Amino acid sequence: MINVLLCGVGGQGTVLAAKVLAQAAQSKGWQVRTAETIGMAQRGGSVTSHVRMGDGGEPVSAPLVTCASADLVIAFEPGEAARALPFLAPGGTLVTASSAVQPVTAALAGTAYRAADVLAALRAAFAGAAAAGAPAPAASLVVVDDAAVLDQLGNRRALNTVLLASALATGCVPLTLDDLRAAIGACVKPAFVSLNLQAVDLAAANIAGGAVA
Repeated sequence: MINVLLCGVGGQGTVLAAKVLAQAAQSKGWQVRTAETIGMAQRGGSVTSHVRMGDGGEPVSAPLVTCASADLVIAFEPGEAARALPFLAPGGTLVTASSAVQPVTAALAGTAYRAADVLAALRAAFAGAAAAGAPAPAASLVVVDDAAVLDQLGNRRALNTVLLASALATGCVPLTLDDLRAAIGACVKPAFVSLNLQAVDLAAANIAGGAVA
């Protein structure tokens, strides 16, 4: 069983990313269940998508990923990565974008929200867990320089594909980039397929170039 949690804010494409991931799994003959939990405001509010895949041929009886059971967490924003950390399983992988989305609460309070501070706290948490010498394999943190990849692509609407490709490029789940490309062809509107396939290639090259934190 593979458990994946995708989290971000409304408008970033988390729901479509979950659909593409589920399609990639279904194409391999796996049973898949998905679910979304959406904040009070869809655009700007927290959005979490759950994807559970029976990669061993087992049935998937429930769609929600529970705490400490996610093999992979894909966060579209550092603050959402920190919020989702309790869901990560021992030995799991957290893939997060490095760019922040300023929440309304920060604007109203006049308090700056700095992605660098959150990423530093995440790195410290992962380093501390690894140093503790727990019997389970240490969890992994992958920070994706999404701004650099998307600037090269020339379109920020492909953030979801960049993060999916970055996650699969690490080999943390048994789905390949070719599986992702096929799922994009099945789920994405034809006008945007080429853009998203380019995003896959750029994201994979970014990981190969050493994006692991």
